[in-house]
Amino acid sequence: MLSQVIPKTQLSVRENLHWLFVLRNLMIMSEMGILFLAIFGFGLKLPQTELLFVILSIITVNIYTWLRLKTNENVSELEIFSHLIIDVCGIASLLYLTGGASNPIIWVFLLPLIVTGILLPQTYAWYMVILTSSAYTILIAYNVPLPVLEPNISDPKLISSDVLHQLHLMSNQKYFSLHIFGMWSGFVFSAGLVAYFVVELSKTVRDQERTLAEARENELRNERVVSLATLAASAAHDMGTPLGTMAIITHEVLQDYPEKASPDLHEKMQILEQQISRCKSALSLMSESGGEMRAESGTIMNLVAYIDEVLLQWRTHNPNTKISLVVKPSIHPPSNLIAERTLTHSIINILNNAAEATMVDKGIELHTYWDNQEVNFEVRDFGKGLPQTLLQYEGLEPMESRKQQGLGVGLFLACTTIKQLNGRIEFYNHPKTGGGCVRISLPLIPNEKIND
Repeated sequence: MLSQVIPKTQLSVRENLHWLFVLRNLMIMSEMGILFLAIFGFGLKLPQTELLFVILSIITVNIYTWLRLKTNENVSELEIFSHLIIDVCGIASLLYLTGGASNPIIWVFLLPLIVTGILLPQTYAWYMVILTSSAYTILIAYNVPLPVLEPNISDPKLISSDVLHQLHLMSNQKYFSLHIFGMWSGFVFSAGLVAYFVVELSKTVRDQERTLAEARENELRNERVVSLATLAASAAHDMGTPLGTMAIITHEVLQDYPEKASPDLHEKMQILEQQISRCKSALSLMSESGGEMRAESGTIMNLVAYIDEVLLQWRTHNPNTKISLVVKPSIHPPSNLIAERTLTHSIINILNNAAEATMVDKGIELHTYWDNQEVNFEVRDFGKGLPQTLLQYEGLEPMESRKQQGLGVGLFLACTTIKQLNGRIEFYNHPKTGGGCVRISLPLIPNEKIND
């Protein structure tokens, strides 16, 4: 639900706050486990009431973070840094009550510093260095010392000095073992943390970088499309007058040479008049569509009705090419899709390319199948197949056309249009027939969403 109302950048920052919430849960469980072991396992007399109050305060902050993640409000970098400051204060309070800098888990100050360095800009990392270093320095001088492990002796006068010395050595050895255990547990905890959380956080950063790279590619593609649209508008303006002149002259020639007097010339002039009319219609459509937003130029249509419309438009321009429509059965009823003019032109352009590449006697095939999420169109021809350059084409820039008079922009515009509609386009050769195949996948709009 959040992804429908929050931008991708905010989702990334919110995900960072979620990781802090998870990390704080792990820290709370570790603190309670260490305190339980120190009090009941090693018999240390620690200020249990004060320690419990600090842990409950950290739990309260984490409950607030959990409720914060349930809202749709934006999460800022300063808010994440404030959460890290609260964590440092909680860690400093626990260490103050358990020996300060002499506590073997003093290394825990590195955790908020590592997280800050990964999630936030460098400025925040330096602030965290100052904060943790200051807290460490203060804990050297100000802390509640850990209780000394003295040997349990009812009457020291009854024991010789050698035995008493041995008992003190045993107590010191026990304290040293406790310190070593704290250092070992710290290493194991930090190693597990680095192996899991830091790697996951780094993965989040890489995902953000990948999203930025895709945004840059889309921006570059859109710039090329805008450049081509500008050139097309200029060409449409320049061709308007010559086409009008050609239409007038063609009409006059048809009047001067009727079909009975010159049947061959009259037929050719009729074909020429039809082609001129087709060019003028395309220019008129371009002028009408200029400046319109994509959502305004597209309408929501039923899938079956849209397929019929595309085929009807294509057949008016290619009446002599045989096309076979193959609809694979589906358990899902046909949904709706956004029927844009640019999308229709893109599919027609791919059908035209297939008609030019295929063998005349076999024609082309259009295979259609869908599920409840997307529809797939597969255009197949029976020609020599697609070249390697086209099989690897990603639609990032116009490619060199294989036609003698082609500009190589039709396929680029088709790829751009399909990707802007969150679709996919793939090029491959059919494994059996060897002909070229183009698969177009487009998202569908369920009927219930339209009703809502």
